[in-house]
Amino acid sequence: MKKLLFFMWLPLMAQAQTLEECQQAAERNYPLIKQYDLIEKTTDLAVANIGKGWLPQVSASAQATYQSDVVSWPDQIKGVYSTMGIDMKGLKKDQYRIGVDVNQMVFDGGALRSQKEIARRKGAVEEAQTEVTMYQVRRRVNEMFFGLLLLDEQIRLNSDWQELLNGSERKLQSMFQRGTAAESDYQAVRAERLNVRQQGESLRSQRRTLAMMLFTFCGLAPQASAEGTALVKPTIEVPFSNVGKVSSRPELKAIDAQLRLTDVQEKSLNAALMPKLSVFATGFYGYPGYNMFEDMMSHQWSLNGMIGARLSWNIGALYTRKNDKAKLDVQRSMFHVQRETFLFNNHLEQMQQSENIERYRTQMKDDEEIISLRTSVRKAAESKLEHGIIDVNDLVKEINAENGAKVQQTIHEIEMLKEIYDLRFTTSLQNYRK
Repeated sequence: MKKLLFFMWLPLMAQAQTLEECQQAAERNYPLIKQYDLIEKTTDLAVANIGKGWLPQVSASAQATYQSDVVSWPDQIKGVYSTMGIDMKGLKKDQYRIGVDVNQMVFDGGALRSQKEIARRKGAVEEAQTEVTMYQVRRRVNEMFFGLLLLDEQIRLNSDWQELLNGSERKLQSMFQRGTAAESDYQAVRAERLNVRQQGESLRSQRRTLAMMLFTFCGLAPQASAEGTALVKPTIEVPFSNVGKVSSRPELKAIDAQLRLTDVQEKSLNAALMPKLSVFATGFYGYPGYNMFEDMMSHQWSLNGMIGARLSWNIGALYTRKNDKAKLDVQRSMFHVQRETFLFNNHLEQMQQSENIERYRTQMKDDEEIISLRTSVRKAAESKLEHGIIDVNDLVKEINAENGAKVQQTIHEIEMLKEIYDLRFTTSLQNYRK
């Protein structure tokens, strides 16, 4: 299956990848996805086994006993029979029996039906809990995906930064050759450019590592070309109108599944109080049989059988019914507390994410102006350097300041995008496995 997924996603991952494609690939590749089928199979087997309770229950037995005393005729009666020429031997103290018992349930008060429903609800609880874990896969993909986007932007800006320094380096080299600039000025800019190039190599190394992690998480071979794969930057769209609507979060579904299980368990308490009706048949070959008088006269093994109906009513469930219901009520209260706690924490998380989005949006409004100003100052510094008004360190400082402003703009944009999609995750506003 993994090989199939690899070949399915390899052509896609070689192209530009969207966040949704990465999330879907990761969900398909995550080992826990197999648990859905295992839970379904286990639940079906459990329900099938419970259903076999309606089949005839057959048991075979064999026994041999030796008794200290047995039923016997009084001496007077034995004497009378003796005068008639009849030897009343009485029962033997060693007795043997080989038999078969068959019991068929006719009415169980709904006990088996309740057990089936409990098994199904337990399966639903396990599936919901698995879905909670699977949902967290999206958060992990988000972290790696937006981390890669940020590194991509930083690598792009690093390349632009190197170009600026390279241009200044060429100018200073020409000025040095004409004798209008010191060699140390040229060397200082060259050293700064090499330092920036080292930073670029470090960024590319970080990207390769993070890309390999993401591709492995999505089920691709680690040797895939991580550096050559581009990511599609998600669009900026803030779902403010849907903030607070978290009814589809798997954590809430898991709590609902637990509550439905307690409802079924409470109904099973009623089924436990109902009488049960069954028919039975029993037969055995041994000694003594049902004909006691014949067996007292003749010590012979015989075939014996009996059929009948049995009505049973175990009122012992009444003793614990009140406490059992109280335990279920406590469990319900615990699940409701879990729901309230989750909603409370989720609301706080939404508030924080919404505030972060607004903060980044406000900062981005100033970023363009800051970059424009820094660019103007840098160009002015280049002109001043050519006229000998400032030294090369001042120019490098302005170039670095301009690049820093661009980096800050990129960080604000990527961080805002991440917060937007984290908010989508928090409110469950995305397509997810139902």
